[in-house]
Amino acid sequence: MGPPEALWVLQLLFAVCSCQGLYPGSEEGWQVYSTASDPDGRCVCTVVAPARNLCKRDPRSRQLRLLTEQVQNVSQSMEVVDLRTSRDLQYVRDSEPLLRGVDGRLHTYVANPRALTAKGLQELKGQMSQLRPLLSVVEQYRLDLQTLGTLRMELLNLSIILTAIQEEIGAYDYEELQQRVLLLETRLHSCMNKLGCGRLTAVSTPITVRASGSRFGSWMTDAMIPSSDSRVWSMDGYYKGRRVLEYRTMGDFTKGQNFVQHLLPHPWAGTGHVVYNGSLYYNKHQSNILVQYHFRSRSVLLQRSLSGAGYNNTFPYSWGGSSDIDLMADEMGLWAVYTSIPNAGNIMVSRLDSRSLEVLQSWDTGFPKRSAGEAFMICGTLYVTNSHLAGAKVHFAYHTNSSTYEYTDIPFHNQYSHISMMDYNPRERALYTWNNGHQVLYNVTLFHVIRSDG
Repeated sequence: MGPPEALWVLQLLFAVCSCQGLYPGSEEGWQVYSTASDPDGRCVCTVVAPARNLCKRDPRSRQLRLLTEQVQNVSQSMEVVDLRTSRDLQYVRDSEPLLRGVDGRLHTYVANPRALTAKGLQELKGQMSQLRPLLSVVEQYRLDLQTLGTLRMELLNLSIILTAIQEEIGAYDYEELQQRVLLLETRLHSCMNKLGCGRLTAVSTPITVRASGSRFGSWMTDAMIPSSDSRVWSMDGYYKGRRVLEYRTMGDFTKGQNFVQHLLPHPWAGTGHVVYNGSLYYNKHQSNILVQYHFRSRSVLLQRSLSGAGYNNTFPYSWGGSSDIDLMADEMGLWAVYTSIPNAGNIMVSRLDSRSLEVLQSWDTGFPKRSAGEAFMICGTLYVTNSHLAGAKVHFAYHTNSSTYEYTDIPFHNQYSHISMMDYNPRERALYTWNNGHQVLYNVTLFHVIRSDG
């Protein structure tokens, strides 16, 4: 699933300025803008896809929802009247013998007044008392007739409104429109998959999903691509924690409901945890040991030492918190960001085998880890923030594909002024952060180059 109310944003670079011809225009809910040429004469444009609830903003959709509610109300009212009528009819049927008896006595007394005795009169009064509740039943029938008249008028109005909507929609086929929206979304996602990786150019305004837990912590969804896993995990605190909360969906996490608890056999250190392909990868407390915990089996599948990595606040991020080892995942797989004494406290990036936790390849970025606020990987590039406090920005990038680095200036709004976890999720193309007891999302804008080689 994607972040709440998020729009997919892509920056595309083409050999020829023909962005408008590539995707449908704004009349279909899409926006294509910034179609300007770069210094090399190539076209740069941005494509913004509509949110999935595009049709929900249509006023006719609102009319239909209101009509549905009215029909439900009418149906409920009719059910109530039907139930009451059935009950009262049964009462009248049960009272029929008594009515016939009273009617017979009255005919006898009218024909022969001398037949009316004191005892007979007393019995007649008793029978009349038993029939008195019929008066309220008759009154209810009268009221129900009024209710039915009102319901008849409501149904007539509904029929008129539905006819008007049908005439208005005559030129539109909503099923066809919905299919077109789905087709456009499929084309965008297909385009994104073909584009693969890109360079970070912007971070959106923050989206606060929830406020929960202490000042420090981490939360995440599975970073494996592809995956249909909609679960969300939350880990409060950075020191000797063992309790992991698993929520069924993002909606459940937002409401704090429908969760189960995992009690890890080994406590964690820091907040640099990641969920990848159904397993939690984390740093074992007071060690440089990496642990793979499998959620379905509730068991540890693997433990392996990250050789030479500092731990226990030897080389943390600027905010401390035993953040020596930061595990993360991107489009390329599983990574470890850490440092050691031999490389003078500079950030090391190692690509890991998710099945064995063996180091496949390592890079020395040359950036001092204690000067970093947080870090995250996108498409094999390590991005480092210059602070965990207000005014932070993405300040440094190291590209593992070319073993080169650059200084960047990508600002973002640190709304709650103390970030203790920041990780990129390649499935969602969003940054997950834990900011002073708030769980926050950022969308990212990636710059892609499309070559015209077919």
